[in-house]
Parts: sequence; C-alpha cells; structure tokens
Amino acid sequence: MELAVVRSNHRLSPAISTPEMDCIIWRKLPVELLERILSFLPFKTFLYLRSTCKHFRSLIFSPLFLSKHANSLSSSPFSSFMLLSHPQSSHYLLYDTVLNTWRDINLPLTDSLTFTPLLCTTTCLLCFSAVPDSSNSAFLLHNLLATSSRIVKFPEYPFAFEFPTLITNSSGYHLFCLSSGSSSSHLYAYVYDSRVRQWTRYDGFQRTLSDSYHQKGVFLNGSLYFATREPFSVASFDLHTGKWETLDVDLPEELTFVRLTAGNGNGEGSKKLFMFGGIGRNGISKSMKVWELDVKGRKWMEIQSVPEMMCKKLGSVCYHNYEHIYCFSHQGMICVCCYSWPEVLYYKVSRKTWHWLPKSPSLPEKWSCGFQWFSFVPELYAFV
Repeated sequence: MELAVVRSNHRLSPAISTPEMDCIIWRKLPVELLERILSFLPFKTFLYLRSTCKHFRSLIFSPLFLSKHANSLSSSPFSSFMLLSHPQSSHYLLYDTVLNTWRDINLPLTDSLTFTPLLCTTTCLLCFSAVPDSSNSAFLLHNLLATSSRIVKFPEYPFAFEFPTLITNSSGYHLFCLSSGSSSSHLYAYVYDSRVRQWTRYDGFQRTLSDSYHQKGVFLNGSLYFATREPFSVASFDLHTGKWETLDVDLPEELTFVRLTAGNGNGEGSKKLFMFGGIGRNGISKSMKVWELDVKGRKWMEIQSVPEMMCKKLGSVCYHNYEHIYCFSHQGMICVCCYSWPEVLYYKVSRKTWHWLPKSPSLPEKWSCGFQWFSFVPELYAFV
C-alpha cells in the first residue's frame, strides 16, 4: 500500500536539528508500526495529517487505531461526540466536543438502521429497537467502529420495556431494562450479559421510577441508579446481585423534578453521583440546581445553580412539562436536554460554568418534538 509522506515546513534551530528520514523508509514501514506511531499524536495534529492520505483519513473510524490511541492517551480521548437523533431525520448529527464544532459526518450505518429507533449508547456501541421480523421481538446491538451487529432476542413475549440502559466493561457489555414481561401485574428487571449471551430476570422495584421515559439508568460503581416519582427518592440496582436498595439520604425540600447522572471520563467528578432538579411550588420550578452526593453517601450537597436567564429559558422551552427533561454525562459535563428543544444546556464540572450547546446549522427551522441526545465516546472496543 502506498502511503503519503508528510513534509513539515517547520525548521528546528541548528542546535537541535535532526536529519530528515528518507521518504523511502517511511513507505516501507509496516502499516501496523506506522499506525502505532500515529496513535501517539494529539488529536488535533492527526486531523491535519488525515487530509494527506485516504488511509490516514480512514483511521478515524478504525477500531484498532482508536483502541491504540485511547491506550496511549487515556486522559485525552481521540474523539468525543454528542449525537442528536430525530424521527424526521435520516441521519444523526454529531457535535465534536474536542473541536467544539458540528461535524458533517454520516455514521456508517446500514439502510435497515436508518429509521430504526436508537434507544441508548455507550462508548462505541449503539442499541436499536430492531425489527428483524414482523414480530418486533428483539434489540439490535451495533458496534459502530467495527461495523458489526448482533440481534438480542427479547427474553419473553410480549415485552414492553422501559429504561433501556447499556453498560460496557473490559469483558463485554450488559443491557438492562424493566418490563412486566408476560405478566401484567408484576414488574421485573432484565439483564443481558454478552459474555454468556443470556438474559437474567430479577424482581423489579416496587415504586414507579422517573417521570421521564427519556431518562436512562445511571451507572456508577457496579450499580444503576434511578430517581422515583414523588415523593422523590433514589433507588439503586446492583447489576451483579440483582438487589434493589433505596438510598437513605434526605433530598432537598420543595423539589419539582429530579434527574440523576454520574461523572464519566477522567476529570473532576468522574466517580460521583449528581442530581439535577428544580426547586419551587405547585409544580413550577423557580430555580434549578445541581447537587452532588458526598463521598460517604450521606448527604446531597448543592454545588451550583443554573443562572436565572438560562433557568427561565429551559422552563419555557419545556412549557414546565418536566417529563420532557432528561440528563446524561459526557466527558466531565452534565448535559440537560429537552425532548421538545434542539439545544443542550450543559455544566462543566471542572470549571463550574454553564453553557448552551449551539444549534446545529443542519436543522430545519421547524421540527416537531423528538430531539434525543446521546453521548458517543469511542474509547472502548467492545465486541458484539
């Protein structure tokens, strides 16, 4: 394979100058060795190089290369995207949080997945509500980097599921959801383990979880966390034992809604549980705040309030129907989204600042409800 040779116009001072390597040597380097060298480059530097060669350009979606880059620069992800889906769109919109810009990239998905509902994501895995046959009886797990898929059949029929949540680790992934299954009187928790390719059924939680069906479970330290409807509380589900517990922690007074999220990435707040919610009366939030559960899990500590104008805007775009609001974490940010609004309000934990994510220029002026945001950080090469 013929590779491009990139010449630098930068000249070192005579005291530290080194001879240029003969381009013939570069061309004879094994591809694996060249990719290993490139994996040590900062992301922005590699972006300049990728325009010189088709092979370099293809590396941005190469699972092996991304895996090497993630191992080389574990504190700085190669790519970090926020993904926007909408039922009226045939493709997903990507906001690059490394370069802080919208990217004009079409995800390499098959035609059969173009209008298939995306339920949840984690690292490089996407979970769709698949329709492999007319019975609508399975999930579809798709590895975007490896362009491979797996059909995961429902454990029971019928199977009206809630809170689908995908969790990856070094040995595979788990898919969690709640469903009454074939029983209409009892709720169960179902966990699919990719290592054994089997579902396990556990008892469900007795109280009704979250008033927003857009909200997912929040994974932290081996457990999934959920907020309940009023009277508000926080429940946890241990993925290994299948046991439910209610956190014995008092919540702030006059809460109007509650959303949970957990820190991810490597920065400040990466291993903490956060709560976003409204404070007010008669179902109307006068203010919105972020709380952090202390290390011992005994108290919710207020860390930030949403600035007044931002709070008013968020309340107006959801028409105070807080079931439209949902949260997720993305690379040290707490992202607050609204099903009826195309923008994202996010809080940078390390800087303690609030920002609006700019609206995508690709969005038409008028779109109905249906905006769903996901975090996509291709750091882990998980097989399906």
